[in-house]
Amino acid sequence: MTANRARAHARVTKTLRDIGPAKLLPAEQARIRLAADTLVFSAEPGAGTLAARADVTALCRHLAGSGRWLPGRADELLADLWACGPSELDALAAA
Repeated sequence: MTANRARAHARVTKTLRDIGPAKLLPAEQARIRLAADTLVFSAEPGAGTLAARADVTALCRHLAGSGRWLPGRADELLADLWACGPSELDALAAA
């Protein structure tokens, strides 16, 4: 884990603390926490990191699509989540 990844994880945690209870169901908060933890503690990309990324992408699309979150806010959360993961994950996810 790098310092940048740890800071990204802290931003996700802060988002959950600040707006999570008002805008997210407990199960949604748990999904985001699990994804952030999976990504930040993974040394390299793999099935677990790809699954975590796919799950929170679907969740954020749902939140923005339903109007519960603004699309920009969902994109910010996703960016912070991606920053939690190993840098090779972006290349693997694009393949």
